[in-house]
Amino acid sequence: MTFIAKTKILPFIFGLAVLVSCKSKVEPEEPSQPNILFILSDDHTSQTWGLYGGILQDYVQNENLERLAREGAVLNNAFCTNSICTPSRGAILTGQYSHVNQVYTLSEPLPKGHPNIAKTLSANGYQTAIIGKWHLVGKPEGFDYFNVLPGQGLYWNPIMKTDEDWVDGYDSTKGTVHEGFSTDVITDLTISHLEQRDTEKPFLMFCNFKATHEPFEYPKRFAHLYENEEIPEPESLLDFGKETTGRTFEGQILERLADRWEGATKNPDLFWTQYPGLPYPLDGLDSIQKRKKIYQKLVKDFMRCGAAIDDNIGKLLDWLEEEGIADNTIVVYTADQGYFLGEHGFFDKRLIYEESLRMPFVIRYPKKIKGGQRIDDIILNIDFAPLLADYAGIEKPAYMQGESFRPILEGQPQEDWRKQMYYRYWLHNPVRPAHFGIRNDRYKLALFYGQDLGKKGTTPESTEPQWEFYDLQEDPTEIRNAIADEKYAAIISEMKDELLRERAKYGDLDEDYPVMQEILTTAFE
Repeated sequence: MTFIAKTKILPFIFGLAVLVSCKSKVEPEEPSQPNILFILSDDHTSQTWGLYGGILQDYVQNENLERLAREGAVLNNAFCTNSICTPSRGAILTGQYSHVNQVYTLSEPLPKGHPNIAKTLSANGYQTAIIGKWHLVGKPEGFDYFNVLPGQGLYWNPIMKTDEDWVDGYDSTKGTVHEGFSTDVITDLTISHLEQRDTEKPFLMFCNFKATHEPFEYPKRFAHLYENEEIPEPESLLDFGKETTGRTFEGQILERLADRWEGATKNPDLFWTQYPGLPYPLDGLDSIQKRKKIYQKLVKDFMRCGAAIDDNIGKLLDWLEEEGIADNTIVVYTADQGYFLGEHGFFDKRLIYEESLRMPFVIRYPKKIKGGQRIDDIILNIDFAPLLADYAGIEKPAYMQGESFRPILEGQPQEDWRKQMYYRYWLHNPVRPAHFGIRNDRYKLALFYGQDLGKKGTTPESTEPQWEFYDLQEDPTEIRNAIADEKYAAIISEMKDELLRERAKYGDLDEDYPVMQEILTTAFE
């Protein structure tokens, strides 16, 4: 072989070797099914998202929520079916109402062997994990990996439980302490677990924050937020009772939160939790001054706690970008329900009223969902599991009561989509009676039937069944119960019929409760 021939062949062989070497280092192709990162917070109500307008929109720290909204779709009318932590989480996982998945209050686990979205996706090639708040009492099923808080868990240096140290209930004696603030810890653990994933398989990851649940603690980096500011007040802050509104029950008034602050101040070692910023003196104030001052602490603590969530959403989004998988990952951020921040003079949730009923929700999936969308269709938390199954390429499982809203997200209006939603709250207490109701795009009707029905954690003292009706167009803040207004008589009659149809549709008929059959006969006659 001549020298010239050799000089031509050698570079070719060298180049081929380099090509082979480079090819061996190329990352595996992305899985055809999308990854799913489902971020779920607790009580992070829409009033403090800054995406839904309202008096707080100019005060909240929401840089990364805005980022998600620009790049994805925001649901304007997403609602929970039972506004309290454990049942809402049960509905999200199963796509079922409480009477079907049997998670009615705060004390029931999902039945052993019960189907859920993690089991369904795991059986179809997904790696599944949940990190953070679980709150469903029993051991998580369907997840390849879990590392969860016992019960509500702690804001600081949280104890978390894995399969190796699991004990049913809220027992944390065998868990592991993770130093730091819980929202930061849960994010770091989520990223750490995802970095160890099989990159050839898609993942379903639930990243569940404890925040913004009471006592609304926050990391020190947000301690000075709002320090010298006066936050605007909701219109109904000074609603002191049902006499002016026609409301049929007392509700969870702000003064009870102040009583908790006092209890935690006087007996910090005995009280069930600790609150930031104590003591918070309210002595010498009249009823109006006191309520206004309670509100300022509540709303500031809540927004500081929420700022840490936004911070960590940004961290998760940045990691997806750095990993090169952002385009093939569905990112959902939502809260398990809404929360009252002074509206009606309340804190807490549980009720069919808007602030409690509404679930803020944003979803990003660059391959399929156009950014910057606002969607007005009525979506329920029982629809989330069918949506995830749909995007994973799985036909809706028969056990799910909800429906996938993927066509709506992808710009295909559904003429036969629901025009109303059914709600039921089971954890009866005389100040927040058990009730069910219906909401459409303008009107809301609810029967506060006031029975404990033997459910765990309920109060045996019953209350007289009462109807409430609101015209959300004329009365968006729900401060006038119009059930006795003659001009709505025909609408109310029609909605009662629709309510019965919704109950039949979902199989919530109270056939096992004779007391309810008596109430229903009288209420709907």
